[in-house]
Amino acid sequence: MLEYDQARWAKAVADAVSADNVKAPAGLIVRTVCTDKKVVTRVEWQGKLPTFIATLDDLMFSASAAEKTLR
Repeated sequence: MLEYDQARWAKAVADAVSADNVKAPAGLIVRTVCTDKKVVTRVEWQGKLPTFIATLDDLMFSASAAEKTLR
C-alpha cells in the first residue's frame, strides 16, 4: 500500500501502475485500486519466483516514476 497527502496523487500513481496490470504474464494476476489517498496493489502469483520479483520491481518503478513526475 502506498499513501499520499492528496487523493489526486494517489489516483495518478494508481493510473500509472495499472498499465502493468494488463501486461502481467501467465500465472500472475495484478490488480490496483485507488481509495481516497491510498493505492493498493494485490498480486496473486503461481509460477517462477523471478517473474514475481520482476513484476514487483516494475510496479515500484512505475510508482516511483509517477511520483517524480508529480513533483
